[in-house]
Amino acid sequence: MPPARRFPADAVLMGAVGGPQYDALPRAMRPEQGILAIRKALGLFANLRPALLFPELASASTLKPEFVAGLDLMIVRELTGDVYFGVPRGRRTNAAGEIEGFDTMLYAESEILRIARVGFEIAAKRGRRLCSVDKANVLDTSILWREVVTAAGRDYPDVTLSHMYVDNAAMQLVRAPKQFDVIVTGNLFGDILSDEASMLAGSIGMLPSASLDENNKGLYEPIHGSAPDLAGKNRANPLATILSLAMMFRYTFSRADVADRIEAAVRRVLAQGHRTADIAAPGERVIGAREMGDAVAAALG
Repeated sequence: MPPARRFPADAVLMGAVGGPQYDALPRAMRPEQGILAIRKALGLFANLRPALLFPELASASTLKPEFVAGLDLMIVRELTGDVYFGVPRGRRTNAAGEIEGFDTMLYAESEILRIARVGFEIAAKRGRRLCSVDKANVLDTSILWREVVTAAGRDYPDVTLSHMYVDNAAMQLVRAPKQFDVIVTGNLFGDILSDEASMLAGSIGMLPSASLDENNKGLYEPIHGSAPDLAGKNRANPLATILSLAMMFRYTFSRADVADRIEAAVRRVLAQGHRTADIAAPGERVIGAREMGDAVAAALG
């Protein structure tokens, strides 16, 4: 590792929040509202969720190895708009006397444009293919989404743009996931599709994420939940958190050299056969979270 030095306070590494003990609380008091408020307050509109299948984990995927070997896709999820933040929202009693719950799916042109540009910029540095996922056959919000993304694509002639309805995208992710390079989509659809993609990579415990503002200030976290059932049992997979640290060095600190070393250390421990329970094949030796973390630290040397 490079000599220790202080980095500017431009990034936060945190774990997921929530747990079943909070399920009965009113929505405004649930801990998930805290993370939504942090994202909004810090302007963290671009959520990057890579789905990379390490060769050693091909058998851990829920799909046959021939369908997922070599998988390397990036989901770019808009993070501060859509139905999670749209107003009006709440409950009301309709004319028939029934209680209704309602939320508003809402996107401004500027919000779509800025996330589209993030998607195009990332695609331009990868396989130069961007798939925009929407529901433009049903939703007015998605019609606008498609129009804005298409217009933005004119500034990126080297990137091939395609469009796909979200229901088809969900199917294609399990039918032929390697057809995708970069997916850009809204908050709700991205939340669902990125969790689906996590299983292609062997386990949700393998997937990091970055949430960035327009200056690449970021909040980094694994995409999985807080897993309260594993708390204190030394059974969780720490690799998504470790890989989130690698993303922090890559995107906020512009230290790709450090990111490469962390990612290489993870690959090394997987090649050595270290497995937590979520990525272990039948008969493989299982180690705990502490042992996996120690192995990665040793591999960093």
